[in-house]
Amino acid sequence: MKPLAAAYSQRLLKGQAPTYERLQARLAEDGSPLGAEPIAVHCGWGRLLIGHTFPDPASLALELLNEQPGERDIALYVAAPQQILGIDPQQLFLDPSDTLRLWFSDYRPAARVFRGFRIRRVQTEADWAAVNLLYQGRGMLPVDARRLTPRHQGGPVYWLAEDEDSGAVIGSVMGLNHQKAFQDPENGCSLWCLAVDPQCTRPGVGEVLVRHLVEHFMSRGLSYLDLSVLHDNRQAKSLYAKLGFRALTTFAIKRKNGINQPLFLGPGPQAGFNPYARIIVEEAHRRGIDVQVDDADAGLFTLSHGGRRVRCRESLSDLTSAISMTLCQDKSLTHKVLKAAGLSLPQQQLAGSADDNLEFLDEHQRIVVKPLDGEQGQGVAVDLQTIEDVQNAIQAARQFDSRVLLESFHEGLDLRILVIGFEVVAAAIRRPAEVTGDGQHSIGALIEAQSRRRQAATDGESKIPLDAETQRTLHAAGYDYSSILPRGETLAVRRTANLHTGGCLEDVTAILHPTLVDAAVRAARALDIPMVGLDLMVPAADQPEYVFIEANERAGLANHEPQPTAEKFVDLLFPHSQPTA
Repeated sequence: MKPLAAAYSQRLLKGQAPTYERLQARLAEDGSPLGAEPIAVHCGWGRLLIGHTFPDPASLALELLNEQPGERDIALYVAAPQQILGIDPQQLFLDPSDTLRLWFSDYRPAARVFRGFRIRRVQTEADWAAVNLLYQGRGMLPVDARRLTPRHQGGPVYWLAEDEDSGAVIGSVMGLNHQKAFQDPENGCSLWCLAVDPQCTRPGVGEVLVRHLVEHFMSRGLSYLDLSVLHDNRQAKSLYAKLGFRALTTFAIKRKNGINQPLFLGPGPQAGFNPYARIIVEEAHRRGIDVQVDDADAGLFTLSHGGRRVRCRESLSDLTSAISMTLCQDKSLTHKVLKAAGLSLPQQQLAGSADDNLEFLDEHQRIVVKPLDGEQGQGVAVDLQTIEDVQNAIQAARQFDSRVLLESFHEGLDLRILVIGFEVVAAAIRRPAEVTGDGQHSIGALIEAQSRRRQAATDGESKIPLDAETQRTLHAAGYDYSSILPRGETLAVRRTANLHTGGCLEDVTAILHPTLVDAAVRAARALDIPMVGLDLMVPAADQPEYVFIEANERAGLANHEPQPTAEKFVDLLFPHSQPTA
């Protein structure tokens, strides 16, 4: 360590450390060749600082402290991290990630062919918008393409996975050629920012993106690929182990900031919660709001700040009255209240005798059966057209509530609108679970594979049930669990779009029609509920026609990322707390 760095560490221990600006001036006086050789590659979300290219610990620490607001810099290949951390332990920390390396001599090509999507470079503004939407939905920083180090100067390249049928961006990854970036004597490269859409129905997207990067850099004559993965990310580590990656003894250092907070503070009070409670607890924790864990399994917690105390079960809080909660849970009461408010609703009646049920079916031809008090799509059967199906669905619904409703069926898209503080915060079209055929595997096998991906992406919250409703949906389409779906053909395997039964979301907040916004706010006020998820059937999100289906007093905020649902909810609970910068 140079004399300056050692002196700085000693003065830090005595509480006499200079500010960043003074450290910069002292380094200049000390004659350190700042800016001459050190390599910093901008990746659009922050910089990769190549540790061994910096002349001394103080200059690397200085560059980390020069991190710009809203970005995340990473110092890589740091041989002696204790020397960097000793310079400013209040602002710098050791990244708790593992570095893995794949020597290309160990690489083996895939034994199977993955179909249904293509890999290409990110090129247009529309590509960047799609990639950033994907990254933000996975809790990652978006890429500012204007800040990227140009490729001819050693900058990174971004690739995306594009669904061949829909054209949707379903995955992305970044690669860095170390030879171009810093004349790596070992002739290597690295992988960053691997993300796959959790709602993707195509198998193998993540693996193919990694393999594409490996084979791309192999064709450039490089020797290895490095990547960084959180030490407890078992799913990702399993994939990398299968591809031949091995642990590498090296270190990375980052600056303490709001983005990195979970990494240097360790597991917070959110540990053990499901995603719907965790997103709220994390936001509260970031704001300095005290979190008391009452029952993590049940999603129960208490938030306290400035003398105010609010108990919550996920997004259901003390602010929701028992009356408002009852109005949402009892679907017949929901119907009456919203009808009185002048909103558009389906026809509805309680299931009765077989003759009464048949009369209702004859009047509407296509109907819906649901338990009077139910949630997460349990016991709901949609688009029933025979009295036999109706009677069977009523029996199934009675497992969840002895009282069962019949409703007229309405064609359209399932729209969820989230209203917090009588303001529309998010809106999404919910699509039923579907699988895409490969011409080889049975529909049952495709459903099971899709369920595994959904469970992994949602911490076990989303799964396609192999039940009578799924089987009825398959039979209506002329298939069974054992049928082989033709390659490229997409099949909906559920009629309802609930996320708990494998459905997926398409954010439509930006295009929501003003009539739908007004109807949602009117419904929330009629129910007098401060936070509610409203379900409507619509022809399109940007058209005014709608039919209200039901209200959910405990809507899942995590389902609407990157919309600021948790921030708005905590604003509602603690209006004087400071949002995260």
